[in-house]
Amino acid sequence: MTASHSLPPRPSLESLRKQAKKIARDRSVSLRDAQLAVAREYGFAGWRDLTAEVAKCVGNDLECALAEAHRAIHDNDIAVLKRLLAEHPALLSWRGDERHQSLMGMATGAYGDAFGPEREHWFTRGTCAEVLIDVGAVVLPRVSEGILQSRAVGLLHIFERKGLLPRTLMFRVALGQLDAVRALLGENAYDLTTLNDAFICACRFEHEAVASSLLERAIAIDPELGRRIDGTPDRRSFVRFFIERQSLDFDHSKAGGLWQAFVIGHLVRSFHARDRVAFENLLQREPWLLANDYVWLQNDLMSKATLSNDRVPFISALFDRHPAILRRQPPPQSDAIAFALIYKTTDLIPLLTRIWPIPDDLPHAAGVGNLERVKQWFDASGAPTLCDLENHYHRTSPHLREHDDLYWGAPAG
Repeated sequence: MTASHSLPPRPSLESLRKQAKKIARDRSVSLRDAQLAVAREYGFAGWRDLTAEVAKCVGNDLECALAEAHRAIHDNDIAVLKRLLAEHPALLSWRGDERHQSLMGMATGAYGDAFGPEREHWFTRGTCAEVLIDVGAVVLPRVSEGILQSRAVGLLHIFERKGLLPRTLMFRVALGQLDAVRALLGENAYDLTTLNDAFICACRFEHEAVASSLLERAIAIDPELGRRIDGTPDRRSFVRFFIERQSLDFDHSKAGGLWQAFVIGHLVRSFHARDRVAFENLLQREPWLLANDYVWLQNDLMSKATLSNDRVPFISALFDRHPAILRRQPPPQSDAIAFALIYKTTDLIPLLTRIWPIPDDLPHAAGVGNLERVKQWFDASGAPTLCDLENHYHRTSPHLREHDDLYWGAPAG
């Protein structure tokens, strides 16, 4: 229903009643019809819905203001945001709850990678964030950490200009402050893990000089890393690989070191490029890729393989080398079989069932064409006998249940 008017931030039920009475008098209609007309002017189906909304706003003024402030930030409406902050000072100290996040979190939070001006404009509201900072809104540590993770460069510089970023190595790296990074390296004895994380951060923000400086410090601690890198074309090529391939979809912190991350990056690239020769050569030359510590990688490759049937030879080549995932008990959680059905890559299922049994539920039985098992989920009259729907996909999916809850609530027959 389209509204011709919007409710004010603090609507008055008495004012709405007067509007209805005036309409009834001027148009010679019943009060009930006049109330319905008022409700629909504000986009509500009826008078009861309108008064319920008014009661909610009046009963919880801060919650109503929070909802309106979130809308203003979403719309990048600076005028409305400033008015709300002036009328409701409590908004500035709101730290967020399960219903409403803090206003600063709303302005700076990104639902994806915000690197680059266009993406940052899509995903964040830098002007709103600056307004909130200037009027004294609370800024929790997780806000700046979130900006770092989303690569929102503009917001980083706003926070730096306002003196809100900690003077730690990671933030100096993200800002590309080479002199500050060198000073911190001279003042502190960072361990290899910290240096590796900082190197990845520098590459994510495409600061080549900073990354090179961090790499040299890492090599000073781990000379073997230097010897391995020097076996590649050169150290600059090593750095450029991470800058150019920094979006490779694996968690670098799991790799176990920069050299391992470099090798895994090449393995993933050969997989995506369908370069089977390079893929097999890497498995042959770097047998640690098959070890127990890298079951997460082996599992991830199988999930990626479900997107296309032409990846079956890659998984076959992996299995021919007896990776640890074939022996892991219990096996790691995975939706690979379900994904193979969703993306019609069923040629992969015979390989996947070497690790995971096909779940015993109706969707999987139907997906693999097991007619006899499908029949057992129905009685003689053809009515379903599914028992507890919690035991059927998608409720049995660790991915959907733990990470991407669809908020469908409890399943129903």
